[in-house]
Amino acid sequence: MGRSFGWLWSAYAVSTYGTWIAFGAFPLIAVRVLHSPAFAVSLLGAAGLAVAAIVAFPLGPWIEHRAKRPVMIAMDLVRFLAMASVPIAYVLGVLSYGQLLVVSVVSGTASIAFAAASGAYLKYLVRGDQLLVANRRFEGTSWVATAAGPPLGGALIGLLGPVVTVLADALSYLLSALGVLRIRGGDVAAPRDPAARWRGADLLAGWRFIRRDRALWRLFLNSILVSGLIMATVPLLSVLLLGQYRFPAWQYGLAFGVPALGGFVGARLCARLVTRYGRHRVMAVSGWLRSLFPLGLAFIRPGIPGLLTVIIVEGLLITCMGVFNPIYATERLQRTPADHAARVLTTWSVSSKLLQAALMMIWGILATLTSPLAAITISGVLLLATPLLLPERVRSPLRRVRSTVHLTDTLSSVPRRPDGGARCMR
Repeated sequence: MGRSFGWLWSAYAVSTYGTWIAFGAFPLIAVRVLHSPAFAVSLLGAAGLAVAAIVAFPLGPWIEHRAKRPVMIAMDLVRFLAMASVPIAYVLGVLSYGQLLVVSVVSGTASIAFAAASGAYLKYLVRGDQLLVANRRFEGTSWVATAAGPPLGGALIGLLGPVVTVLADALSYLLSALGVLRIRGGDVAAPRDPAARWRGADLLAGWRFIRRDRALWRLFLNSILVSGLIMATVPLLSVLLLGQYRFPAWQYGLAFGVPALGGFVGARLCARLVTRYGRHRVMAVSGWLRSLFPLGLAFIRPGIPGLLTVIIVEGLLITCMGVFNPIYATERLQRTPADHAARVLTTWSVSSKLLQAALMMIWGILATLTSPLAAITISGVLLLATPLLLPERVRSPLRRVRSTVHLTDTLSSVPRRPDGGARCMR
């Protein structure tokens, strides 16, 4: 796939490792340093997601008409500055819950914009028949980082405190920006009519496009509901394990690090399973299984048995996600023309984060009225119904492409390079 893809992959890897080294740092700072209750910890995650999604929503049309690499570099720098402010404030003795909220919003907004730009650029950079391989590599990298990051972060927290992991996360964004800067060659931007004015209705174009494709719409609903119900329990797991059950930081990191190896295994198996059984069947089976295992978290108890329960349940869940996610990401990109990719990906991310924020708030209230474990159990029960939204068997977009025109060439109004790619319109 070339050196340019290698640099994009490297940039993604370094920032992902930084993020997972800092996994749980904000909830840990809120619980252990600022002594925040369960609802405040849920609010920290929910408010950051919701406000970031609202702020990032108008960025989809803006990103669509701009070269993607400068956008990625700018968003990495914004995330670096935001995260670096936390250790600085901690050293000065002025760190507050309000600052954590602001940093969560700023970094969340920049992450949405970066994801939209990088997804659109990946579609430009990689041929349609190689997208599954590219997405499998990103997925595998993500889960290896998830496996290695939390235990390392937990060890750093135990030795040097939680803000050190936040500093590591900040530096990872700086390295990511340098990696994107090393990419050479063309870029991609949808052409804009100079006479056309921006309209508020343009913000809904991503939703309208998703809604018109039945398979994409069902995949959209399934993915945002599954991620929302799973993410709603993350702050509650932090409160349960770190607060009520008093897990040490290294055990907390281990509980979420070891299972991530299953995601790497799933990502490695994904292409083989698709070749043998077909894309739709593998996506359906892994989609059903990933909704089944979270109910096992209802059986978490203090001590080593609880730790083993989390590791086993999360390991099974993440293995299924490692298989499902590359197929779902490939299906989404192949069903989206290049000149809509940034807008659709932004809409997808914004919708997912808004729902996650809403469910985090609701589950924070549920945990306050009942208990964190009861709220986690309710989430597991509701997840059992989400596979009903998975797409029915549909004709693969790759088959339609081979009989007509390749999806990566849908940006027909953009001048072509000799190798068939699209040049950036400036």
